[in-house]
Amino acid sequence: VTGASFVVFNGALKTSSGFLAKSSIVEDGLMVQITPETMESLRQALREKKDFKITCGKTDTGDIKEYVDICWVENEEQTNKG
Repeated sequence: VTGASFVVFNGALKTSSGFLAKSSIVEDGLMVQITPETMESLRQALREKKDFKITCGKTDTGDIKEYVDICWVENEEQTNKG
């Protein structure tokens, strides 16, 4: 679990890169590089206020351990203290 001050979603990741998605820490935030198709799905999920999961890692490995979860919550005070 990583806490961040901001999140940047970059929808310019090429499918030919060999990655499903890539995440990296930049300064005190998180940058998530995703394909244009995933970006469109993310935008739709945000419009509909639905949870969304981005799987990060190489496309050819079955051992994917990194995810970026976007979750809508009822009570923000309990999840974002401080």
